[in-house]
Amino acid sequence: MADITLLDGSIGQELVKRSGDRPTPLWSTRVMIDHPELVGDVHAEYFRRGATVATTNTYAVHRSRLVREGMEAQLPNLIDAALTQAERARGSSGGRIAGALGPLLASYRPDLNPDVEDAAQKFAELVTMMADRVDLFLIETVSSVQEANGALRGTSRAGKPVWLALSVMDDDGTRLRSGEPLSDIAPVVQRFAPEAVLINCSRPEAIPDALQVIATLGRPFGAYANGFTGITQGFLEDAPTVDALQQRHDLGPEEYADHAMGWVAQGATIVGGCCEVGPDHIEALAERLRMAGHRIV
Repeated sequence: MADITLLDGSIGQELVKRSGDRPTPLWSTRVMIDHPELVGDVHAEYFRRGATVATTNTYAVHRSRLVREGMEAQLPNLIDAALTQAERARGSSGGRIAGALGPLLASYRPDLNPDVEDAAQKFAELVTMMADRVDLFLIETVSSVQEANGALRGTSRAGKPVWLALSVMDDDGTRLRSGEPLSDIAPVVQRFAPEAVLINCSRPEAIPDALQVIATLGRPFGAYANGFTGITQGFLEDAPTVDALQQRHDLGPEEYADHAMGWVAQGATIVGGCCEVGPDHIEALAERLRMAGHRIV
């Protein structure tokens, strides 16, 4: 039996749902501005349900996203708010805090091709703001080799473990969303040596093939899938809102746990959930892991 790190589930989608507010292009950042206590409540619930890592609500807190709303100057305050809520939720539980670093410009948009050096500088700025208050950095939803290069360069002096999470095509887990073979990530992983390589925000059905690829990279690996029916064209427009995506209704807690236990059987030691995978899913997965004799760490 193995030691398994159990990540939390959806943060952004969960916050939007709980707020009851109309979705905006600022996504969960808007919710955090209007209802900061909800962020801590979501983190705390995931800890209660069995997760051992709280992923900060900083996925979309980037200058490049805030500038569109005339809010660039609020970046330090938003980072502080997200970290404060994660710290409040952790309390004395002993869980870890992962500093979330999402795509600079937009999710699932490798065509935007952020310049590697510019991206590295922007990620390094965030790392400087967060490093003293997180246990690790989680680079999320990386859709191309170029995106990975910029983010890993920017976190190379973090002084904390860095986990790289890649997003693959819905119908082909062996390819990044850019269309590049997932195996093309190997030289970047070798160069920057992130502590772990994961697959995230992809359909659970695509993940087994993706895990076969990243299992060859010589790093601990794992996955946390989304519960979307698919990535719609509407969501790929400029400044989209999350109501352009639809939740699956065939992926309840037990069905999701079936998928995740399959990933563990493939050797994954880090599992959790992404968008539309909530506290009930994480609780069911925690129970299945314990029943199988694994230790959640």
